[in-house]
Amino acid sequence: MDTTRIDTAVIGAGVVGLATARAIARGGRSVCVLERDSRPGRGTSTRNSQVIHAGLYYPANSVKAKDCVDGARMLYEFCSTHGVPYARCGKLVIAADVTEIPALEALQSRGRDNGVEGLEIVDRGFIRAREPHVSAAAALYSPHTGIVDAERLIAALYRECSEMGVIVLLGTPLVGMTEVTDGLELATSSERIHVRSVVNAAGLYADEVSALLGGDEVTIYPCRGEYAELVPTKRSLINGLVYPLPDRSGHSLGVHATRTIHGNVTFGPTVRFQTGKDDYESDRLPLKYFLEHARPLLPELTLDDLRLGASGIRPKLHPPGSSFADFRIERDGRCARLVQAVGIESPGLTACLAIGARVAKLVEGVPSD
Repeated sequence: MDTTRIDTAVIGAGVVGLATARAIARGGRSVCVLERDSRPGRGTSTRNSQVIHAGLYYPANSVKAKDCVDGARMLYEFCSTHGVPYARCGKLVIAADVTEIPALEALQSRGRDNGVEGLEIVDRGFIRAREPHVSAAAALYSPHTGIVDAERLIAALYRECSEMGVIVLLGTPLVGMTEVTDGLELATSSERIHVRSVVNAAGLYADEVSALLGGDEVTIYPCRGEYAELVPTKRSLINGLVYPLPDRSGHSLGVHATRTIHGNVTFGPTVRFQTGKDDYESDRLPLKYFLEHARPLLPELTLDDLRLGASGIRPKLHPPGSSFADFRIERDGRCARLVQAVGIESPGLTACLAIGARVAKLVEGVPSD
């Protein structure tokens, strides 16, 4: 079996893997990407709300906060340059009654601490002008939150990687690794690839990839998020992005209403930890669940206005009993040539370009021989 020599291999062709390969290639290194699926970005990267987050929710100085704020700026610029459909539509985080206004103010303060600009508490009249069907006493308005076409973003990143000489091997899972004197030899079912460094951006499968590479233990907790959506004749009920205050458990931002770049309106995602990494459809929640959680936002909503939507699975780094885990982006402690980019859930889509730049800097520190 012939051996191909390359500087860096990235495992995973989701939005983070492609953004990382792009950033590394821009630094002059040869790069290949190994992707187990037959198409790039078919997992978490495109099974989400497709929101460009501003950076309201994450603890100050966390990687999530920093890379979300920087990543949003970079993503808007990338989309504008590469013709990826997006809209800087703004978002309302609502207080159902006046008792929730202090929580809005606390969220505003956290966002400002993270460097988010333009945040303001707005009254019922402001809300009614933007979202006449939404019930709220007040809201936190985030003007720089937006939406993006995730599939077109993946396509643009894939295209730019190809133009820069990145070799993307689809339908090619990593099956083994051997340490050699001047690098690592990665094995697929059809070839061996000699690399100086490797990046684990394998999403839900990052635990398995880290084990194959002899890296630190990574534990992924698959967490399914399900969506319902408005039937086409009721899409005028929502004009943009409307969120409740975050779930008290800290596991989610709550069941929120999102008008996508294509004009459909979704409600979700839900939170359900599970053992399987590819079970998107079994035992789906009934529409009554979404009606119950969406009605506080839209009192006139009825069951007939809803239909089941898509679902996705987040690669969380914390179990159900915990509320927060930061992105894990670091040099591995066991394998000196491995950089981990794992646990990339929300706001991973927003942050992908910033994450790619962060990982590229870590790759520069990997030994060259």
